[in-house]
Amino acid sequence: MIKEILNGFIVGLIATASGTFIFIEFFSKYDFYISLDLIKEGNLEGKVLALGAIANFFVFYIFLKKKQIYRARGVLFESFFIAFLVLLLTIFSK
Repeated sequence: MIKEILNGFIVGLIATASGTFIFIEFFSKYDFYISLDLIKEGNLEGKVLALGAIANFFVFYIFLKKKQIYRARGVLFESFFIAFLVLLLTIFSK
């Protein structure tokens, strides 16, 4: 049970990282590393991370369809973790 939740958490982290990468690659007119610098410069880390976390919806849905409830729960925990991280980034970026 704990192992399945941890697997879901890790898959959620990978989905968030992939979603963030895809968002930066497709919606930025600059190179990836230049885009990262601009994101840091503008204190937009939390917003970009939140947009990247949208990929968790798809992973969560797939786990639910496959009846892998504990993995879906891990993705949900990871989503709450990302939300908390975005909150911290928003508070401390000012």
